[in-house]
Amino acid sequence: MLDHANEAVSLVSGKEKTDLQKNRLLELALTRLIEIVGEAAAKVNSDIQAKYPSIPWSQIIGMRNRLIHGYDTVDVDILWDTIEVDLPPLISELKKILNKAGNKNN
Repeated sequence: MLDHANEAVSLVSGKEKTDLQKNRLLELALTRLIEIVGEAAAKVNSDIQAKYPSIPWSQIIGMRNRLIHGYDTVDVDILWDTIEVDLPPLISELKKILNKAGNKNN
């Protein structure tokens, strides 16, 4: 989740929403990255999801489902907002979780 979320944020760095609207390859790449984040979230078992309620698991998985099943109607405004608004706090939370997990193993 973290790697693909970081990659999506990196791809839009220095870009504007209009770049996404004009660049089909960028739109496809970002859509795929968000799908992968959602797929990875869906594979996290429910006990772990319950342990970390700060992660909006159902929304992440729901976004993946909308993108996968509504591939011909991707709303680039929602995609852009997801990457610009939702991913940075998700990345931060995932880093905290992974840092805690890493400290427990040391």
